[in-house]
Amino acid sequence: QVQLVESGGGLVQPGGSLRLSCAASGTIFSVDAMGWYRLAPGKQRELVAGITSGGSTNYAESIKGRFTISRDNAKNTLYLQMNSLKPEDTAVYYCNVHSPLRGGRDYWGKGTLVTVSD
Repeated sequence: QVQLVESGGGLVQPGGSLRLSCAASGTIFSVDAMGWYRLAPGKQRELVAGITSGGSTNYAESIKGRFTISRDNAKNTLYLQMNSLKPEDTAVYYCNVHSPLRGGRDYWGKGTLVTVSD
């Protein structure tokens, strides 16, 4: 089993920065992919950024150049550095682990709220 706990959300002004963290407990296999999703009011959940065990990354078009995903495999921790935040980035951000060795199972954290507002 995998448990994920996000932290680092909060209220920030437009143009500001936040760094989200996701601490994973349990067994994270080297082939597991990790990612950040977000759910904004009235919208569908979307993938914000993903990273493979080898460090390959992918980003949503809306956040390219502003957000950076990284992972520390030794600490089983996932990060999302968010810069130049916009009001439309307001959402609950969720950490995800996708585990091929567990039949493609997805694990989710409970989320952390990011609010971008004056």
